[in-house]
Amino acid sequence: MRALMLLAVSAIAVGTAAAGVPVDGAYGFQPPATELARDAFGFHNILLMPIITAITIFVLALLLWVMVRFNKRANTTPSKTTHNTLIEVVWTTIPVVILVIIAGFSFPLLYKFDRAPDLEALAAEDAAAAEGWINVKAQGNQWNWTYTYPDLLDDSGFPLEFVSNPLHRGISTDEARGLTNLSVDYPVVVPVGRYIRYYTAASDVIHSWAVPAFGIKTDAIPGRLNQGWFKVDEPGVYYGQCSELCGKDHAFMPIEIRVVDQATYDAWTRLMLSGDFDAAVEMVDAAQPDSTRLASAD
Repeated sequence: MRALMLLAVSAIAVGTAAAGVPVDGAYGFQPPATELARDAFGFHNILLMPIITAITIFVLALLLWVMVRFNKRANTTPSKTTHNTLIEVVWTTIPVVILVIIAGFSFPLLYKFDRAPDLEALAAEDAAAAEGWINVKAQGNQWNWTYTYPDLLDDSGFPLEFVSNPLHRGISTDEARGLTNLSVDYPVVVPVGRYIRYYTAASDVIHSWAVPAFGIKTDAIPGRLNQGWFKVDEPGVYYGQCSELCGKDHAFMPIEIRVVDQATYDAWTRLMLSGDFDAAVEMVDAAQPDSTRLASAD
């Protein structure tokens, strides 16, 4: 069943260089960029949607049948029946069976999202696992994100940290580049094909760090540290937004993630640790000539 889900989702996934860019008039989910997203989208498209569709059609057919068969004109003498044991058993048993089937597929998927893989156990057969985790912390603020790479230390021993602000706030001073309400000045940068473990927290109110193409959404809560993981299959630019109503500028709190090759990531980290953030962004732009950041604001 899992293989069928992956095959079906892969068949509708188109484009990789900008898989995380929303498209006007598009239908359904964004093309999945991670294994987690493929599994979740497959679970929805291959299992849940057929079940929901069948239930909807069945209930509609029952309603139409009742309206036609038991209206006053066709049924001048109302039935006195008050109970039907068989029907009561059926309408109790069938929903239970359906829920058990859904649970049988959803619980393993929830566990996979919640429990990061054991990279030490996978190291022998997975080169990316042998390289270990890349850790990133996303702290939500009103209304931007502070990103910290705790494993990347500068000469003074402090971790790499920067604030990511939106380029567009719906005002006249907005920059005429990037995607409206999605692009930021300093994006998150991670290497393709590596295991990324992210942490979320908040400095004020509840936020939520969500990237649809990755299939992830994790609440950022003051006083609590939540975590999740992902591994992106293809380089590109991926977008998300805060998905928890966090105040008047909630709509202007985007997330931009650049997924690049390892060499570009290493060069980016050196520039960021030196404090030259703008040069680091320009270097990533140059490595991705089709980047949406270089386009005019839509």
